[in-house]
Amino acid sequence: MRVITSLTDLVLTPNAIALGNFDGIHLGHQKVLQPILQASAIVGCTTSSSLQEPIKNREFPYSTVVTFNPHPQEFFTGQSKQLITPLPEKVKLLESLGVEQLILLPFDRELAALSPQQFVEEILVRRLQATRISVGKDFRFGNKRAGTAEDLREIAANFGVEVAIASLYTCQGSDSEPRISSSLIRQALAEGDIPQANQMLGRAYTLIGEVVTGQQLGRTIGFPTANLKLPPIKLLPRYGVYCVRVILGENTETIVKGVMNIGCRPTVEGNAPTVEVHLLDWSGDLYGQTITVSLEKFLRPEQKFSSLDALKEQITIDCDRARKILE
Repeated sequence: MRVITSLTDLVLTPNAIALGNFDGIHLGHQKVLQPILQASAIVGCTTSSSLQEPIKNREFPYSTVVTFNPHPQEFFTGQSKQLITPLPEKVKLLESLGVEQLILLPFDRELAALSPQQFVEEILVRRLQATRISVGKDFRFGNKRAGTAEDLREIAANFGVEVAIASLYTCQGSDSEPRISSSLIRQALAEGDIPQANQMLGRAYTLIGEVVTGQQLGRTIGFPTANLKLPPIKLLPRYGVYCVRVILGENTETIVKGVMNIGCRPTVEGNAPTVEVHLLDWSGDLYGQTITVSLEKFLRPEQKFSSLDALKEQITIDCDRARKILE
C-alpha cells in the first residue's frame, strides 16, 4: 500500500476516498471502507502491493483512505493522543482489507481554516480527483466542524461526485445496542472488558512490539517474561493480568499461549509501567524479535503481594486459569 504524508508527494489518481480518522479500523470503519473497495474494482487487479508508480490508462479509481496527521484533537489541545492503532498497525490493517493508498493530510491552521466548500473543492476534488467519497453518518469537517455528512453529499454533487454515507454500526446490528465507536472501544479497554472491545474491533486487540531486556526478576521465581517495547502512543488497556495468544516474529505462524502483566509491578517496587509476557510451555530466546500479543481475557487487577512467594503462587494460579480459558 502506498502511504502519502504530504500533498506535494505523488498522489495516485483518480480516487475512491474513505474519509475520517479511522483509529482502530473497527467494524464501523470497515463499513465505511466497503463502498471505496467496490468502486475501485480491486478484485482481480494485478497491481503490485507497493504501488510505487501509477498504472497507465487505469479505468477504475484507487481505493484510498484519507485521514489527518496529527489527529485534529491533538492539534487543538496540544496534547498527544494514545492510539488504538498507531500508524504501522493502521497501514497493515488497511492493506489487508484491500486499500491501495493512505493519505495523511497534514492538519495545520491552514487546513483547519478551510470551509466545507473549500475543503471539498480544493482538496477532495481538485487535488485528489475524487470520483466517490464514503464517510460515516456522524462525520464532520471544515472550519469549526461546520460541515455534516449531508453537507458533503450536497457540495460534492455539484462536481459530479457521489457520496456514500454509512449508517452507524452497532455490536448486534440493532438500533437498541450501543453503536461501535473508537471511544467505546477505549472505554472497554480501560475497564478490562476485552471481549467487548474485541467484538467491536472484529478481531483481538493486539500489542505489537520488540522484546527487550528487562530486570529479569521473573526468572528468579520460575516465570521468565518477554518485556515488550511498545510505541509511546499505543493505548494500553487496564493495568492487570491477561490471558493472551502470542505470535512469535513478524512472518511466522507460531502461536503460543501466554499470560501478560501490564502495570508498575508494586510487589517489587516498580514505578514505570511495563508490559511483560510469560509464554506457557515454551522456552527460547526472543530478544530483539517483534512479537504480536492478542488479548483474550482480563484475569485480575494488578496488586501488591506480601512476598515473592505469594506472587509466585498467584502467577501459578493465573497460568492455570489462562490454560483453561485458551483451550
